[in-house]
Amino acid sequence: MKLAVPDMISNSYFPAIAAIELGFFEREGLDVSLELIYPVDKCYAALRAGTVDFVGGSAHSALSAFPSWHGAKLLCAQGQGMYWFLVMHADLGGKRGDLGVVKGRSIGAAPWVDMGLRRLLIEAGIDLTRDQVKIAPVPGAQGAGVNFGVTAAKALEERKIDGFWANGMGTEVAVRRGVGAVVLDVRRGDGPKPCFNYTMATIATTDRLIQRSPETAAGAVRAIVKTQAALKENVARATEVGRKLFPPEEAELIAELIRRDHPYYDASISPTFVAGMNQFSRDVGILAGDIPYEGIVAAEFSHLWKDG
Repeated sequence: MKLAVPDMISNSYFPAIAAIELGFFEREGLDVSLELIYPVDKCYAALRAGTVDFVGGSAHSALSAFPSWHGAKLLCAQGQGMYWFLVMHADLGGKRGDLGVVKGRSIGAAPWVDMGLRRLLIEAGIDLTRDQVKIAPVPGAQGAGVNFGVTAAKALEERKIDGFWANGMGTEVAVRRGVGAVVLDVRRGDGPKPCFNYTMATIATTDRLIQRSPETAAGAVRAIVKTQAALKENVARATEVGRKLFPPEEAELIAELIRRDHPYYDASISPTFVAGMNQFSRDVGILAGDIPYEGIVAAEFSHLWKDG
């Protein structure tokens, strides 16, 4: 079986990656390999086509391949809350929470990920046209095997962009190199209140897999829950995984990023989150109408979210 993620050198989808590398899928009797497919809509296209079995990506992005959620379900969360950071070049003098720094600037963001930033800025009173905010793909971020966050940090350092909207690893690299300053950290309270529930990192699969093999879907949920618990119990296990898969600099950073993410390691998917994601999806034009909770979440596995 295959699990696709849109970014590997990152904390965003680390529970899914670590579940494979630390053997938690294997303990559930599942032979799962990891596949990097960028950007996230291509992950979901592969899920629809049947070339992968699970996607560890942003929840709302499932709509790119499964309109109105027909054919796909969310199994569990990898972490609560929208998990991207807005980072602007340190020379611009942007302060935490000051969105005025985006005016007249170019900001790099991945496809489908950019929707969260666009909607957040609109809710915060920024008019993207009037205020001349350009949100576009990061130069050099196209093609197979791309790790977006670290690519964005490099582009910021080279002044190809004025800022980026990306994961915690890209953020940490940019800040440590002295080229980036964090303006927004949504998980930790920055930005308009609704943006926390725009999306989150989840595990998704198809209705056909759930119907054909519910025990496989249940095993995937248990693997993620047990991985979250293991990383909370001993965060050094993140370094163990990082040294297998990441370049040296990022491998030594990952444990600290996972430690910071511990408060958000909860596999549950609440009705409140689904309502918030649905509203966001309507606001950005990727969903019409309202989809009930059971049309989005495989709630039959909800008893596994707390203890696997």
